[in-house]
Amino acid sequence: MPILCDYHMHTYLCGHADGAPDDYIEHAIDIGLEEIGFSDHAPFVSHVDPTVTMSLKQYPEYIGLIERLQKKYAKEIVIKMGIEADFMAGYEQKTKQLLGQHPFDYIIGSVHFINEWAFDNPDERPKWDNKDVNHIYRVYHELLRKAAQSKMFDVMAHVDLLKKFGDRATTDLSKEIRKTARVFKECGVAIEINSSGLRKPVKEIYPALSDLKIYCQEGVPIVFGSDAHEPQHVGMDFDKAFLWAKKAGYKQYLTFKNRKIEKKINF
Repeated sequence: MPILCDYHMHTYLCGHADGAPDDYIEHAIDIGLEEIGFSDHAPFVSHVDPTVTMSLKQYPEYIGLIERLQKKYAKEIVIKMGIEADFMAGYEQKTKQLLGQHPFDYIIGSVHFINEWAFDNPDERPKWDNKDVNHIYRVYHELLRKAAQSKMFDVMAHVDLLKKFGDRATTDLSKEIRKTARVFKECGVAIEINSSGLRKPVKEIYPALSDLKIYCQEGVPIVFGSDAHEPQHVGMDFDKAFLWAKKAGYKQYLTFKNRKIEKKINF
């Protein structure tokens, strides 16, 4: 398998992932990965929801957990300390304070909310029926750009998550996507090729190939993530993700350490 790093894995602390962290690591070793990174959901700074993020009290527990796993498996696989944090406009300072409490190898930024609407939550799916999908896509991209410009994140996750249930723009948004790509490039933010879309109703990798080609043309680097919420998800469909990257024009991906680019790995 050409891709040897999975940077998007969760733990039981987020309230919606199954399996012991050791099982995720053992599966990664079994399938031949050389490096992984846990990037569980950071506590929300706007509200509390134990079904989707760890709590503030669990935050130090998460750090300690990953540190113990790094020591335990030091001779078998590289384990990076990551975290995934939601970008919420108006809460930038609180988010910066939260993320600054611990050292990370990389921080993944994600957008799951438009105002207070959790657009990718199955329980919130019916609200799509009353939305102008094209408008929602533009608002989403504006939030992606603001997230990058906040300088809080090293990688932006699943950058077309809006399509999760099959809701797609009906107008050409290539100019909007290129605008986002240029902001990402300017801010030094990478994107992930996230294979979990194949496990969702849309049945497509994040981002769409047409979008990914634009990010590649604008020089935005990539990492790979499975968004694993179960041990068997680790590295899942990375063969397809690799081909996705190649078709888009990519020839390398990044690894991170201490929030700096560590390596550029050619494929």
